[in-house]
Amino acid sequence: MSPLRFVTRWTWRLVLLALLALAAVQFWYLGWVAYWRWENPGETAFMQRELARLQQKNPKAQLRHQWVPYARISNNLKRAVIAAEDARFTVHEGVDWDAIEKAYEENLKRGRPAKGGSTISQQLAKNLFLSSEKSYARKAQELVITYMIEFAWDKRRILEVYLNVVEWGDGVFGAEAAARHYYGISAAQLGPEQSARLAAYLPNPKRYGRIRGGPFLDRRTEDILRYLYSVPIP
Repeated sequence: MSPLRFVTRWTWRLVLLALLALAAVQFWYLGWVAYWRWENPGETAFMQRELARLQQKNPKAQLRHQWVPYARISNNLKRAVIAAEDARFTVHEGVDWDAIEKAYEENLKRGRPAKGGSTISQQLAKNLFLSSEKSYARKAQELVITYMIEFAWDKRRILEVYLNVVEWGDGVFGAEAAARHYYGISAAQLGPEQSARLAAYLPNPKRYGRIRGGPFLDRRTEDILRYLYSVPIP
């Protein structure tokens, strides 16, 4: 066998092995997505990283997190989060390409990345499985998982899981823990203004959850309240 044929044969074998490994990873993600259609996630990849970070400072640190079913989360909070994070949540198929284009144009004007245009489904895919690194490979995997989630779950389930695992402060995850941490009430009891304020924290929950007020948060809360009752929820 000539050296060229030998190299070519092994190159194709390596390519095939890489494709098989990639396919195996996708089936692993799909298996978890299918399982979580009915079962609730205990911890997300993001929650695990945050717990490890907190325990580096304090080995006894624990996350504040308590799962509650969709019916026990205030409709005010559901509407507020959709209004703040993903206004077209109930109509898009996982990725809002119009929002991505608008974010890209705005980032060009500002000369820096200020908006990402990620939907609730995309944020959930990232939080459940992926790291926070910014790379094309990670973004591509996020899109694949997003479409898996949209195919396997209905919008009600997507919003239920998102509201139960999203970060709402330093070590605070999910609507129930956030409602109790900030207001001393359950997620079911959240009123319109409380819900709008919590939704306003989401772009940077560690920072905004610490300061809890200020001109930016006040304006953002008012904007969310303005659209609150026109937002459809699944």
